[in-house]
Amino acid sequence: MQSLRALYKIGHGPSSSHTMGPKIAAEIFLNRYPNHAYEVVLYGSLSLTGKGHLTDWIIEQTLPGVKVRFSSDFLPAHPNALDFISYQDHQQVGFMRVYSVGGGDIVIEGEPSDESSFVYPHRSFRDIKAYCETNKLTLYDYVKHIEGEDIDGFLHTIWRAMKASIERGLQHEGLLPGRLKVKRKAHELYHKVMKNEVQEIKESRLVSAYAFAVNEENAAGGVIVTAPTCGASGTMPAVLYYMQERHHFSDQQIVKALATAGIIGNLIKHNASISGAEAGCQAEVGSACSMAAAAHASLFKLSLDQIEYAAEIALEHHLGLTCDPIGGYVQIPCIERNAVAAMRAIHACGLAYFLSDSRKIDLDTIIQTMYETGKDMPANYRETSCGGLAIYYQDKEITKE
Repeated sequence: MQSLRALYKIGHGPSSSHTMGPKIAAEIFLNRYPNHAYEVVLYGSLSLTGKGHLTDWIIEQTLPGVKVRFSSDFLPAHPNALDFISYQDHQQVGFMRVYSVGGGDIVIEGEPSDESSFVYPHRSFRDIKAYCETNKLTLYDYVKHIEGEDIDGFLHTIWRAMKASIERGLQHEGLLPGRLKVKRKAHELYHKVMKNEVQEIKESRLVSAYAFAVNEENAAGGVIVTAPTCGASGTMPAVLYYMQERHHFSDQQIVKALATAGIIGNLIKHNASISGAEAGCQAEVGSACSMAAAAHASLFKLSLDQIEYAAEIALEHHLGLTCDPIGGYVQIPCIERNAVAAMRAIHACGLAYFLSDSRKIDLDTIIQTMYETGKDMPANYRETSCGGLAIYYQDKEITKE
């Protein structure tokens, strides 16, 4: 598996696979073919939701004078595909086919991947747990053992960026960009203190406010952290920010939780998918919920079995979750979905605390099940805006414009 540095990325929203990945690819192509005429063809999900996800915009900002074309065809290797073509004197001189595979990562067809970032020798939670138990390591210890002491500094940077995205999001009001005219709600949620508010309601409101804050920043193109993606970037920061606020965990304790969550995210990324276009929203928000549940469990020093069970519960109960963004925007249902997942992560940890000794399903099994479920899911429900909520809402509202 890759380093956590390849999982947690700081960048601009609204989509890691639709904006961050294509931007990286465009920069590579520009470096290879400077001062050319350019054309880019978007396929599959990149084409069908590219306008709302700002795919064409980010490419146009990166490649001078580029012509972007949209093709609804799906290429067999991955649903997020794009071709880069360069011309001189009207003759094609350069070509690069790229797959944006989720979380801002790209694969260039016909070129070897960079193996230097693949630092973890274990590919399953079962093997990682056995290694940790043999060597008396926590998951955080395991991360430091593999990645080195300097991983702490990286994770502190990630945590600062997560906190900053919450704090910016809580300050902003008004409408999000785009024709849906979605109202920002984080500020209202945070400041709307209810009379005689009980702790359970307060917790739900605040955790939701923090998740809304990050995902509203993401939808507006602000700076967020992929955790594991842009569309799912609010779930884990919301849980960790609230827990630090309520229980006064230190930043170093949060860093340890981020490391633990990173192992869960890496396992999902490398054994299944974190791409909504490949496996639906279960791969994005479901993965984020699983990571957040593991992080929450580690804060309270739960055992390896309990951490695994918390992550498993969180992912299992997102199985089959579709990705049907209205109008191709990372707004409805994406923003609310992160808030719901944040609360679900907390509840999953509570169940794991009491019930881990009686569980029947392990995390590796659920990861495999999620991936197979995603592959069985019709393309209309995998980030194409061709089915589900996207179609029904569109019929009523968007087509009136």
